[in-house]
Amino acid sequence: MNRVFPVVVGGLLAAALGAGLAGCRQSTPPAGGAAASATTPATGSPATPAGAPSAAAPAGSAPGTAQPGAPAAAPPVKPVPATLPKVVAKVGAESVEAWELESAVKQAEVNAGKPVPPEQRDSVLRSVLDELVTYHLLAQEARAEKLVVSDMEIDGQIKMIRDMFPTEEAYTQALAARGLTPDRLRQQERRALEYQKVLQVQVESRVAVQDMDVDNFYQQNIDKFKQGETIHASHIFFPVAQSASAPEKDQARAKATQALKELKAGGDFAALAKKYSADATAEQGGDLGFFGKEDLPPDFEAVAWGLKNGTTSGVVELGAGFHIIKVHERRAPRTAPLTEVRDQVKAFLVQGQRQTLYQQFLEQTKGKIKIEILV
Repeated sequence: MNRVFPVVVGGLLAAALGAGLAGCRQSTPPAGGAAASATTPATGSPATPAGAPSAAAPAGSAPGTAQPGAPAAAPPVKPVPATLPKVVAKVGAESVEAWELESAVKQAEVNAGKPVPPEQRDSVLRSVLDELVTYHLLAQEARAEKLVVSDMEIDGQIKMIRDMFPTEEAYTQALAARGLTPDRLRQQERRALEYQKVLQVQVESRVAVQDMDVDNFYQQNIDKFKQGETIHASHIFFPVAQSASAPEKDQARAKATQALKELKAGGDFAALAKKYSADATAEQGGDLGFFGKEDLPPDFEAVAWGLKNGTTSGVVELGAGFHIIKVHERRAPRTAPLTEVRDQVKAFLVQGQRQTLYQQFLEQTKGKIKIEILV
C-alpha cells in the first residue's frame, strides 16, 4: 500500500535514505539478470548492466582518495528554512507550493520506511524541489503542445487509488498522512498524467535501438561480459526489524520454521517463497538469479556458497532476519553469450538513449520558461 500515491521524486530521496534492493542484494546482478524497467527517466545517468563498461577508480586507490582530474568537491548545500513559505518556487507564472514539497517528502519517507535524517534534510529537500520544478515545467510543456488530460483520465486514476483501501476512512487517513486533500491529489494526478504524456511524445516515441546496435555493443565490449564462478540460488525471507522485541523475533522464527517443515514434507520451494517470503523476489518464487562472489552480504554469501547443488539450508538468522536458501546450480568462469544477455544489453542501450533524449528535451524546455527558486 505504500506506493499507492504518486511521488514525483525519481529515486533521489530513496537513495538518501539508504533504501536497499530486496533486502539482500548489494550490487547489480550479473550479466543475464533482469533488465532495467522502462520507467520515467531519472535525473542521473542510466544504470549500467553488469558486464557493461563503467568508469572506475584506478586499482589500488583507497576509498575516498581524490583521483587526478576528478571534479572538485560539491559546494555546501544552501540551508532550507525550517518553516517553508507558501510558494517555494515559480515556474513561469505557475507556483510550486510548500505543500507539494512536504507531501512528496512524506510519501517518500513512507516508501523508505524511515524519516529524512536531520543532517540530510537540506540536500534531500533541494533534490526533491528540483524534481518538482521539473514536473511543473514539463506539465506546462504538455499543455503548450495541447496534450490534453481529461477529467475522465484523472477520475480513473483516483478511483484506482481509492479502491486499494478497504474503507473511505482508511483512504482519508492515508491522504492526511501524506499531507494531501482530495483536491491536492487531483492536482498531482493531472500534473503526473501531463508529464507522462509529454515524455511519451518527446522521449519514448523517439527511442530506437536496433539489433545491430546490440550486436556491436556486445562485440566492442566482449571482455566486459566475462564472469567468474557464479551460483544460481533462491531464498525465502522473513524480515526482523532491528528494533523488534523478543516475541516479534520468535514469531518470525516460528514462521520460517513452519515454511521449512512444509519444504521437508515435499513442498515446492518457489510456491512457498510466494506464500511466505517478504521481499521483492517473492513474485519470482524467491529466485535471486546467478550471482558471483561479493555480490551478496558476506553472511548470506557464506551460507549460499557452502551449499551443494540442489540442496537447501535450514532456517538461518542473518543481518536482516531469517532466510531459507536453496542453491540450484553452479557455473564455471565463462563469457556470457549474447543470446543470454541480449535483452539486458538492449535495455541498457534503450535507457541510455532515453536519458540522452530526456536531458536534451529538458534543457530545451528550460530555455523557454523562467524558473525561480524562492527558498
